[in-house]
Amino acid sequence: MGLIKSIGRLFGAKSAPVAIDTPEKLAAALGAGYETVTGQTISTTRAMQMTTVFGCVRVLAESVGMLPCRLVKETGRERETASGHRLHQLINMSPNGYMTAQEFWELLMVCLCLRGNFFAYKVWAMGHVVELLPIDPGSVKPKLGDDWTVTYEVTFRDGSKRTLTQDDIWHVRLFTLDGLNGLNPIAYARQAIALGLSTEEHGSRLFTNGAVTSGVLATEQQLSDEAFTRLKDQFHGEHMGTANAYKPMILEMGLNWKPISLNAEDSQFLETRKMQRDEICAIFRVPPHLVASLEKATFNNVENLGLAFVNYSLVPYLTRIEHRIRVGLLSEKDRANHYAKFNAGALLRGDLKGRYESYGKGIQWGILSPNDCRELEDLNPRAGGDVYLTPMNMTTNPEAGNNEN
Repeated sequence: MGLIKSIGRLFGAKSAPVAIDTPEKLAAALGAGYETVTGQTISTTRAMQMTTVFGCVRVLAESVGMLPCRLVKETGRERETASGHRLHQLINMSPNGYMTAQEFWELLMVCLCLRGNFFAYKVWAMGHVVELLPIDPGSVKPKLGDDWTVTYEVTFRDGSKRTLTQDDIWHVRLFTLDGLNGLNPIAYARQAIALGLSTEEHGSRLFTNGAVTSGVLATEQQLSDEAFTRLKDQFHGEHMGTANAYKPMILEMGLNWKPISLNAEDSQFLETRKMQRDEICAIFRVPPHLVASLEKATFNNVENLGLAFVNYSLVPYLTRIEHRIRVGLLSEKDRANHYAKFNAGALLRGDLKGRYESYGKGIQWGILSPNDCRELEDLNPRAGGDVYLTPMNMTTNPEAGNNEN
């Protein structure tokens, strides 16, 4: 079902909410700006121009996007993939006609990281959600009524507005102060981001004006207007910009070059940039080594840093999304024994030697079968590989209890 046709037909509106299906539309959708003490107005698109912000958002979005999400049916103690359920196809393969599941989860994470909220219109058919259509977060205003029901005021491109319910809108949000609206990380961290952008701008201007230290040309003689103009034009033409850095200066009439400013390292410029990079990583809870800051990463701790990223950075997002899938996309009947689950196992896998040693222990103690291990390695099952071993020295002896009596 096409995006514009489905929304327009269901709403009866002339124009549909903005569909985020191109980079340009995504850039236009990501929010208004926030004033800072540096004088810069920080918007989400402006924040993304800072390499650390871009890197953190990209790491989080692509990490979640690469994880398979499946719908699980629970029957007693048995769990199996509900591959026949319509929702499983949406969250595992394609939530709509123009996006893959990976693209959809990446977009969801981008909206959470830059806006704190993600909205999608739910297309229902025969009691099941059959399509999820992303909506510009800036065009939706959640409201909590006096009767504790949630409504969403959606603004269309033609300026018209519609009030929809939770049956129509799927809302995923970050942690909140009011229980309804997710906090915007960019708005709350705008001062730190503005400082980081200001240091980048300072560095760019430094190298634009030349790699040599700024200073003055001094002489005891009085230059004529013609000589002053010629000297100024010659100096700007031959010694400004990085292409002219370190060129020797030819001075006349007793002119001397006197540096008057500190270099970048003396003014703590590089240290300031490092500090801002670490602060931005802390905002998004991304280990610095994942955005190419390897100062504190070693061969001894990089694996633990990776595990910490999964457990403390990704898992909160994953569980948040899983719960919203169960509450917002499943019918009341299916909600009782169905739930969504992201498989983060691929991110937790160690090296080949470590994995095979772990598989060996799992098989030895009857936790895994050989075919379970082969499935984890994307290998086909083998005959007789579904047997679970039981160590002889760990076998229970029911007769022992009877003899004691």
